[in-house]
Amino acid sequence: MAEIKVPELAESITEGTIAEWLKQPGDKVEKGENIAELETDKINVEITTDQSGVIQDLLKEAGDTVEVGDVIGHIDESGEAGQAPPAAKESSKEENQPEQSSEPSQPAQKEGGDSAEDRPVASPSARKLAREKGLDLNQVPTKDPLGRVRKEDVEDYEKNIAASSASQGKTAKKETVPTDEFEGKPVERIRMSRRRQTIANRLVEVQQTSAMLTTFNEIDMTAVMDVRKRWKESFQQQHDVRLGFMSFFTKAVIASLKKFPLLNAEISGNEIIQKYFYDIGMAVSTDDGLVVPVVRDADRKSFAELEQEVVDLSLKARDNKLTLKDLQGGSFTITNGGVFGSLLSTPILNGPQVGILGMHKIQWRPVAIDQDKMENRPMMYVALSYDHRIVDGKEAVSFLVKLKELLEDPESLLLEG
Repeated sequence: MAEIKVPELAESITEGTIAEWLKQPGDKVEKGENIAELETDKINVEITTDQSGVIQDLLKEAGDTVEVGDVIGHIDESGEAGQAPPAAKESSKEENQPEQSSEPSQPAQKEGGDSAEDRPVASPSARKLAREKGLDLNQVPTKDPLGRVRKEDVEDYEKNIAASSASQGKTAKKETVPTDEFEGKPVERIRMSRRRQTIANRLVEVQQTSAMLTTFNEIDMTAVMDVRKRWKESFQQQHDVRLGFMSFFTKAVIASLKKFPLLNAEISGNEIIQKYFYDIGMAVSTDDGLVVPVVRDADRKSFAELEQEVVDLSLKARDNKLTLKDLQGGSFTITNGGVFGSLLSTPILNGPQVGILGMHKIQWRPVAIDQDKMENRPMMYVALSYDHRIVDGKEAVSFLVKLKELLEDPESLLLEG
């Protein structure tokens, strides 16, 4: 019998949460095949098998926290598919039980008094979801030809119940908490994912350990939009990628950082670490929270290379395919709340960096061209949050002024090199 262990993940990661089992007891697996997905503080990783055989049992369920080296299941290297015992955890416990008396054993009992034999065959993720929603797995219909209840079956069953209750004028069942807290009103408690907990802790830590301040400016996007309009089709035909705004802003940010280098630094104890490289973080929103993959050596990349890398990193982030290398390091971050319609915000620093630029929605507004003339122009507010411990207000404001000048005259970006 071979053990399934949580593998070494990375130097800074010692534990994770089982997000999903990709295989179930009785399933045939080949060496190197993915059997589970593990959620860590930064990325999702897949656990693979070191042997071929049949999954004998799973000792952990989806949602359980595990540490590197933990045994989470067993593989029978000589077993036949479909021969695994139905209750993995119970069989594991029995292996560690002392010898009992010779009296006839009674069937294992579960909550509610039903025997283990009456328990429906279900995936760990399905059982976890059913517990959270207060659903009886025996009532959940399944499309699986072997009769196994899967997570999507539970989700469909819950939707059907909600629809049925709505048609009868009833409210969908919610978990209630003590009346002295919410006065008996319906609420739902949702456990924060490991990644969401990490994001929350880091954001609070940054605000507690830095002297964060934000300054603002606005940019007339007329010139950039004109360049994009004129070169849009030929750029995409030549490079097979869309010419967006991120390449313009990245180039302008790098030129501004070269002019005001303390915004590309970080604090280490009583020292300032001045960075002479430009690894720019690009904040990406995913279903599991915000992640910041890094574009390495952005100053050496062309407009097309920047646009392509932003697309690639965004897709990897949304598909949970980012690696630790994609997320580590970074000297400055850009975040674009404008894609969600944000008109103005104060971005929080991505520690230990001391600067982050916030882009926002392009809004047509009347702008005074001179004392006598006004025009409607596409305007964008930009925000620079910075650590006031090493960056003075004059330097931060000047950084945004430089950024504004470059973007309102985008051809100057070529001269900045």
